[in-house]
Amino acid sequence: MALPSFLRRKPVPTEPPSVGEDRRVYAIGDIHGRADLLESLLERIKADNAARDPVASQIVLLGDLVDRGPDSARVIEMAMALAAHGGHCLKGNHEELFVRAARGDARVVPHFRRMGGMATLASYGLEEGVSADMDNAALAGWMLAHIPRAHVDFADSLADFVEIGDYLFVHAGIRPGRPLTAQHPEDLRWIRAEFLTDRRPHSHMVVHGHSITPDVDERPNRIGIDTGAYVSGRLTALALQGSARWRLQTP
Repeated sequence: MALPSFLRRKPVPTEPPSVGEDRRVYAIGDIHGRADLLESLLERIKADNAARDPVASQIVLLGDLVDRGPDSARVIEMAMALAAHGGHCLKGNHEELFVRAARGDARVVPHFRRMGGMATLASYGLEEGVSADMDNAALAGWMLAHIPRAHVDFADSLADFVEIGDYLFVHAGIRPGRPLTAQHPEDLRWIRAEFLTDRRPHSHMVVHGHSITPDVDERPNRIGIDTGAYVSGRLTALALQGSARWRLQTP
């Protein structure tokens, strides 16, 4: 028997998350060396921004600038230029390994190799056929000698997350149930299943990359925008103003 209407528990009204009406944010997913796609997407963002009401706009790169794709060096240069003009760039797990290897740590080179790092070194002038024959110590030594220190220092300086309004932008995700101030950098850059499968609301709407999906993965507590650009050709930007959301993508 149904309860009388006055005894039924009414849902608690919730406001949709907002970045604020006075700003526009474009968050870009994992680029992985696809400078061509980043250039194309930035042009789309420029046109989209110009067609809307004039407010302050920001670009947030969610990390994994390097590896797998053909032009990581150029992507880092573009990210440095964006950061110099007020953009936010976050550190992904691939930047973590890149920095350690480029500072001479041969212990991470095997992992760096497996994760597409040889494509990154090719963008700095080391042919993949040559790097394949180098041992781990030699490869770390080559990186130490040949990769511009400005690129390494920039990649190492990247933030782990950025908060804008009710949104949290992070590379991989967060450890559910743990306050933002107690999050570990390793989780922010590497976490996967524990975050992706959790259905509880977080302190913020979390926008993340790291885990590839065919299209934007929009859930009640998170939005994933890694659409596998290096292999799919689809680089995604999530655009936000106030509580509105829309997306821009390379074709």
